[in-house]
Amino acid sequence: MNIELIGTWAGELYKALDNAEPRMLGLKALKKATKLKKDELMAAIGWLGREGKITIGQNDEELVVALV
Repeated sequence: MNIELIGTWAGELYKALDNAEPRMLGLKALKKATKLKKDELMAAIGWLGREGKITIGQNDEELVVALV
């Protein structure tokens, strides 16, 4: 795993959220939309979170990610 690859995964995550209506998805839906493995998805969430492009919350015991 390298930084460039994590950036690519972050781009896939961003596109999935941008195409969702509303612009938020739970982890299960994100995994399905991006086809990323859990560790890849979490790295992408960390990347976008650090950039301030997403918010992270919890809904019915599931992590929910939304674009800012």
